[in-house]
Amino acid sequence: MRYPEGGGLTAARRAFREGIRLQAGMRFAAGEKTAVIAKDLRVSVRSVERWRRAWREGGLEALRSAGPANSPTVTDAQFAVLEEELGKGPAAHGFDDQRWTLARVQTVIRRCLRVSLSMATVWRLLKRHGWSWQAPARRALERDEHAVEVEEGGVAEGKRLAAASGAWIVFEDEAGFSMTPPCARTWGRRGHTPVIRVRGRSRRRTSIAALCCYKPGETSRLIHRPRTHLLLKGARKSFSWTDYRDLLVRAHIQLDGPIVVVWDNLNTHLATGLKRYEAEHDWLTTVRLPPYAPDLNPVEAVWSLVRRAMANTAFGTPDDLDRTLRRELRRIQHRPHLINGCLAASGLTLTPPTPP
Repeated sequence: MRYPEGGGLTAARRAFREGIRLQAGMRFAAGEKTAVIAKDLRVSVRSVERWRRAWREGGLEALRSAGPANSPTVTDAQFAVLEEELGKGPAAHGFDDQRWTLARVQTVIRRCLRVSLSMATVWRLLKRHGWSWQAPARRALERDEHAVEVEEGGVAEGKRLAAASGAWIVFEDEAGFSMTPPCARTWGRRGHTPVIRVRGRSRRRTSIAALCCYKPGETSRLIHRPRTHLLLKGARKSFSWTDYRDLLVRAHIQLDGPIVVVWDNLNTHLATGLKRYEAEHDWLTTVRLPPYAPDLNPVEAVWSLVRRAMANTAFGTPDDLDRTLRRELRRIQHRPHLINGCLAASGLTLTPPTPP
């Protein structure tokens, strides 16, 4: 390695170069020619001429190493201050969007720490302290962070009810899938963008409602129900409250026990018929998530797994789409550790009830 992480020559490399200059100085005293010295020491003639001028002015001492360069550095204490400033966001430092680039970090370092660093040094500084170039997660402006922070909002109530009644806690969410697959990165020749051929004119869309079911001491379950949208005028293009009712009944039968359903504030979830059905059946309890908090729902991670497996897939017919969806959901169903991983990705934990 020519340069260490902080920049500049290593100590061994400085000593090596100093030895070459001292050899040249001794040959200057012997009266050897510049071209001969340059050829023997395998350096440029211009370097030997520069060393000769220094030797004439100060002798061999002028050819010794002056030590490492005093390049500007940022200490750990200064980086803690920098992290605090970066945590305020780009808007607090006068930038329009919400991106931290190397140039902007360089500007903040110059303003706050009074240190001028090159772009490469800024990159090394951030990497050394655990920073990396990432794709940010989106959060809605309408999201109430306080409601989410209070023990994950309504999830805490659902966990308490499930633990008190020995019920399953069930997270519900729905998603739509079309004939146009999501794009994922792929290898290709530089300068030639890879092309994925997809169906250009297809309004076929399949919706799926899924349940992630958890109970301490039991194997996690994934239950889902598809719905294919018909291309008819006036046909419903989403789940009705009766569809959700049937899905919950199916889950109750498969799980063979009471369930506590945690879902979002979709209008269909608040339908009068669904509330009436819940009031008439003591095995069903519903709890709502805080508004604009999809990251608290493990089913969102299930959709990520499905879309990742479908990426760059060219669906020739609607049956190909349905077949792929069934295969990927079945794969997750047969791997409970993936369902548990979806719960962990949401940051939630389920603890068994403490005995009285």
